Amino acid sequence: MTNSKFERLLENPLFKSFLFYSIFRAFYGTAILLVTWLFATNTEYPLWRSIVFLLCSMVFSRILLKKLKNKSSNK
Repeated sequence: MTNSKFERLLENPLFKSFLFYSIFRAFYGTAILLVTWLFATNTEYPLWRSIVFLLCSMVFSRILLKKLKNKSSNK
């Protein structure tokens, strides 16, 4: 049996990792931007607190992604 190019692409571990990362960033990034927007527009806190929140979320997302990748690779 010959696999189509699309099937071979889906079986590629590099592509799977890229796809997982892209989906993760899309959902996580949307949620973080929504929370930041709500935080910046509905509170009396200064703008720099929203910026600090975004910077902290960048670090947290890296840690969370590494843990998710480790968990999925252990299965």
